[in-house]
Amino acid sequence: MPHRLSTRSWGLARPPAMNAAALRTEKRWRWPVLIGLLCTIPAFYIELLEDLPTPLAVAIYLGAAGLIVLSLSLVASQLSHPRQYLRSNAMDLVLAVGLVAAALLPPSVHSQLALGLRLFVAMLTLVHMAWAIKFWVTRGGLGYLLALAMLVLFFCGVGFWALEPRVHSLGDGLWLAFTTAATVGYGDIVPTTPAAKIFSVFVVLLGYAVLSLVTAAIASFWVETSERRMEQDILRDMHAQLRSVHEELAALKDELKRLER
Repeated sequence: MPHRLSTRSWGLARPPAMNAAALRTEKRWRWPVLIGLLCTIPAFYIELLEDLPTPLAVAIYLGAAGLIVLSLSLVASQLSHPRQYLRSNAMDLVLAVGLVAAALLPPSVHSQLALGLRLFVAMLTLVHMAWAIKFWVTRGGLGYLLALAMLVLFFCGVGFWALEPRVHSLGDGLWLAFTTAATVGYGDIVPTTPAAKIFSVFVVLLGYAVLSLVTAAIASFWVETSERRMEQDILRDMHAQLRSVHEELAALKDELKRLER
């Protein structure tokens, strides 16, 4: 019987919980893959703002695809049913193929099909990153998620500062990033260029993902706190009952000794 894959969703799955070696390998490669995928976001804009695919953008796309394939291969090699693991990570396989295609297709400014495929690859990248960091949605992971939210906000602000001509400072970029991610839309600063408008789509999706994870972690914190209080009350009640039973047994023993005399 094949081992069940753990945490399977969205065409993504972790190795079986009983296979410690595969879990360690997956955890070891999780961050390199995340960093590689994160670099594909500026690669998308490097390619979009130039008239031809630059060597840097091509290298980033191919490097991210290579990291995904290498990670999947190393984990699968330590499993008794590697094909089942690869089928359960079909989205990662599609993402790897899409990254290679994004590196080889013509410039986005000259091909709507190429632009659409690169946008699709970017969406899959965001899904993978959200799935990979959702293990932080625990009571102990709230601090990490808050730090991640601030980091995402900072880089989104830098992105708007670089892409939007109406943003004249990093402060304006951070403000536009916050209002975009929070879907507030005050209208004092708005994206005007095609690159900034496309970037705002990513910012909204990143905002939803990160803010949802932070909200879930806060809810998990309160739920776990409440559960711990209930467990403590139950343990206190059990200890009190055990003491009562112990006292009753001691009294019965004393009574038996008196009767024997």
